[in-house]
Amino acid sequence: MTATTSTTPTTTVTATAAAPATGATDPDAGALAHTALHAPVIEWFDQHARDLPWRRPEAGAWGVMVSEFMLQQTPVSRVLPVYEEWLRRWPRPADLAAEPPGEAVRAWGRLGYPRRALRLHSAAAAIAERHGGEVPTDHHQLLALPGVGEYTAAAVASFAYGQRHAVLDTNVRRVFARAVTGTEYPPNATTAAERKLARMLLPEEAATAARWAAATMELGALLCTARGPECARCPIAEQCAWRRAGSPAHAGPPRRGQTYAGTDRQVRGKLLAVLREAVAPVPRAVLDRVWHDPEQRARALNGLVGDGLAERLPDGRYRLPGAD
Repeated sequence: MTATTSTTPTTTVTATAAAPATGATDPDAGALAHTALHAPVIEWFDQHARDLPWRRPEAGAWGVMVSEFMLQQTPVSRVLPVYEEWLRRWPRPADLAAEPPGEAVRAWGRLGYPRRALRLHSAAAAIAERHGGEVPTDHHQLLALPGVGEYTAAAVASFAYGQRHAVLDTNVRRVFARAVTGTEYPPNATTAAERKLARMLLPEEAATAARWAAATMELGALLCTARGPECARCPIAEQCAWRRAGSPAHAGPPRRGQTYAGTDRQVRGKLLAVLREAVAPVPRAVLDRVWHDPEQRARALNGLVGDGLAERLPDGRYRLPGAD
């Protein structure tokens, strides 16, 4: 995720003496510095955190949950207008649940990865049915919602309810990899060692832990970025194991960016754009105009139907799921 949420109040943290980060890959060794990291990171966040709508108290737990779904693999600048319109239209989970899932896909616009819209709709329906329309406070109940994984459950519990959970997105993982374990990038997939380290780094007090989760995520988003870390402005630069080791280059396999042009994902996006903008079911001939390769076009369209993002009617026309 590219950003985090926090509705918890500012927390005063006092750093205690601790051994500096060593750059060792053993999380037990790196975590010796945890108490010395808390205060500077949280104090930096208190001064530099972006004013984002899902961080405001009025956002509530539903606003936090919506933001977490939208921010997955999507930058804040693209999320902001869609988020604000979404909350105007569906200020409560029950409001979204009352609409067909196709309306969620339509409102998702061009955020990408539109299955997130279906998952958010399913989560809203479950909240309305099982929890009286209120986003549950319990981590296990959050995790049981459709479309909610470990990260999202921890993020909502932490940022909406001020609970103590390890919240590990790409930004946080990168901060911990550099500051504690001394490597430029974390592994491609979250490991058990990373989860153990994140738990060890958590402050004991719940409100401080929630603030720490938000602060480390913001630090990774704004300063400790993937391609251009701004070490001169970093509040923990002097303690950073990677910097103290001379900022060694990534030693693992090359990190390639995702391609988009010419992929099935691009074709799916073009087809879905036609369905989103249509006020009535769309004939196949209209969809055939969006891409030149008939085999790839058919594969993409079948994929949309298989994923529940489109429906094929008996007369051969297509529409968003559940639309009239």
